Amino acid sequence: MKSVLRIIFPAVLLMTFLSSPALAQQKVATVDMRKLFDGYWKTKQAETALNDRKTELDKEDRGFLDNLQKARDAYQKLLDSANDQAISADERDKRKQAAADKYTEIQSSQTTIVQFERQAQVTLGGQTQRMRADILKEIQAAVTTKAKAAGYTMVFDIASQTANQTPVILYNDGQNDLTSAVLAQLNAGAPIDLTKPTTSVVPPLTISTNSP
Repeated sequence: MKSVLRIIFPAVLLMTFLSSPALAQQKVATVDMRKLFDGYWKTKQAETALNDRKTELDKEDRGFLDNLQKARDAYQKLLDSANDQAISADERDKRKQAAADKYTEIQSSQTTIVQFERQAQVTLGGQTQRMRADILKEIQAAVTTKAKAAGYTMVFDIASQTANQTPVILYNDGQNDLTSAVLAQLNAGAPIDLTKPTTSVVPPLTISTNSP
């Protein structure tokens, strides 16, 4: 029931506001927040930083996995040699103990890898959220500055959607759209190679590793 209300209430509230006489006194503009986010050079910079961090974590994780495989190979050799009937019983017992110790080492390594990969996900997720929040804050500030300077009292995001993924703004003639002007302001003085729009809103977070 609560989820239904979260979908219906904002839509009803918006319809009520738009149909009220107060709207006639408002000077309304629009922006496309998706275009602003994707086109902002700092989004590209953040995506590059996240991908670099992900590469570092992938490399470190691969090192753990390589060491784990070496330990498994060593364990198998010790296990095979412990069954060699050509050696004395005492030597076989020593090798069996060495194999048991190596197996304990393998179990510890597996636990370390699981914990590392889990923490890596948390680290990347937290970094992504912080960067996204900072970028959106800067974009909102730029929109506010541009809207106030032009005398607009309200700005709607034409890219916004309801909880059931339908457009919030069903029609817009585009006459008072501030997207291009705000984006130009945001990208003023940006490095040339970082002014191109990004291909994705949120950088990939999944670490590509194999389970131990």
